[in-house]
Amino acid sequence: MNMKSFILLLCLGTGVLANAQTAPAPDTTGIHYAASLAANAGGGDFAPYYIASNRHGVVTQPVGTQLRLAAWKPLERDKRFSWSIGVDFLAGITSYTDYQRYDASSATWTTNRQRPAHAWLQQLYGEVKWRSLFLEVGMKEHGSALFNNRLGSGDFVESGNARPIPGIRFGFIDFQDVPFTKGWLQVQGEIAYGKTTDKGWMEDHYNYYNSFLTTDVWYHYKRFYFRVAPQQPLTVTVGMQAAAQFNGFRRTYNRGELTGTHEEKFQLRDLWDMFATKGQDTYFKGNHLGAWDLRADYRLRGGNRLSAYFQWPWEDGSGIGKLNGFDGIWGLEWKRKEAGGWLSGAVFEYLTFMNQSGPMHYDPEDNPGTNLPVHTEGADDYYNNYQYNGYAHHGMSIGTPFLPSTLYNLDGYLRYVDSRLRGFHVGVEGNICSNVGYRLLASYRKAFGTSYIPRRSPADDTSVMAEATWRVAQVPGLTLRAQFGIDRGDIYGNNCGALVSVTYQGFFNFKK
Repeated sequence: MNMKSFILLLCLGTGVLANAQTAPAPDTTGIHYAASLAANAGGGDFAPYYIASNRHGVVTQPVGTQLRLAAWKPLERDKRFSWSIGVDFLAGITSYTDYQRYDASSATWTTNRQRPAHAWLQQLYGEVKWRSLFLEVGMKEHGSALFNNRLGSGDFVESGNARPIPGIRFGFIDFQDVPFTKGWLQVQGEIAYGKTTDKGWMEDHYNYYNSFLTTDVWYHYKRFYFRVAPQQPLTVTVGMQAAAQFNGFRRTYNRGELTGTHEEKFQLRDLWDMFATKGQDTYFKGNHLGAWDLRADYRLRGGNRLSAYFQWPWEDGSGIGKLNGFDGIWGLEWKRKEAGGWLSGAVFEYLTFMNQSGPMHYDPEDNPGTNLPVHTEGADDYYNNYQYNGYAHHGMSIGTPFLPSTLYNLDGYLRYVDSRLRGFHVGVEGNICSNVGYRLLASYRKAFGTSYIPRRSPADDTSVMAEATWRVAQVPGLTLRAQFGIDRGDIYGNNCGALVSVTYQGFFNFKK
């Protein structure tokens, strides 16, 4: 490669490796590799919402360049025993974003300039499969298990929006037939434990003025789904997801003064307590959240699919009992049977988190000395907790990015400031011609603050992104991609930017 070609590649755009890895592998007996060069540029404090969201936290800044290198061996699912490994490395230079921090020594607010590290390890994992079971160790990117990761707004519990959390994950490799049901009933489930790696990020971004800072936090995730009549035109999948933050070291501040510390040290029994939640004297240990999920798929004549789905979020027993009204993600999806065509997929979603089991919460056990006999579960305050910072990793929501992540709080407050909002999201994709595809994403939301700290007046945001992808037929494995995004409103700010990328994906077949 001459210098002119290298400079041309260096000026092209961001890691599309995640999409490459989720594509059907041509062969599972060798090693796949991918190299991506990227660049994005624009105005505002952050990259536009849709350029940054649901891509595992690899792009957040308005200006930057990035190199991404990866190699992996997929699982061979048709074999009784198989194994998989993967490594994924990123390096680049990005612009800064100005946050605010309180300096207690001078009793003044100062500018705190922050940007991502120049290099980090995004993925490093190993997997083994035996029959229908799998075990995964390390950190690997995961998206929603049930909903469209390319066109949807994001799963409420695990969306693929944040950087992966290192740990262990095990369960069924896919949906499995329940014995004696002749294939009419299937189950799928997973359990995961891990520890967050964003202690440095949180300490760098926190304002050290109010609220608290909790670091060294552990993470737990589980889900269990039933699928009915998978071979029939109408298939229904239903189940629950649950996640928890637990343990960690908390520092509490009041107007810049450290007023207390508390540490929950890790013990092996914590793993069981998170799996089979056990109430303490007053509270449940850890920060728990989850969702009831339902998806109904109908195969139309010709093989195209029409789907309807919902996610009902919960933070405690009131949400599990669906006492939070209409709250949830409600969606419709159409998907073409085969790839190609000017329209291959479309998603429309309505999202509302306005009820949150009502505006009030009162438990007599929380208020010693009171004689009120009532017990009201409300003010769920999604993604927030009284002793853990917002449900995020490296500032990006582990769940749906539709609720603005803590990364966007320029005042250094590490909790969600807009958990009460409503809006809609639209996503479509297709092909302009045989080798050129497109994707369009758009959303509108109006935010009202939280159950405890409502906004004086609502804020809103409109975000749009257009993407074009060219798979170069003359060079198999070479993909060029361009994205343009824009945000307008008071939530993410007025961001505008473009991103272009070039990715080459190859394969080593050692048997040949």
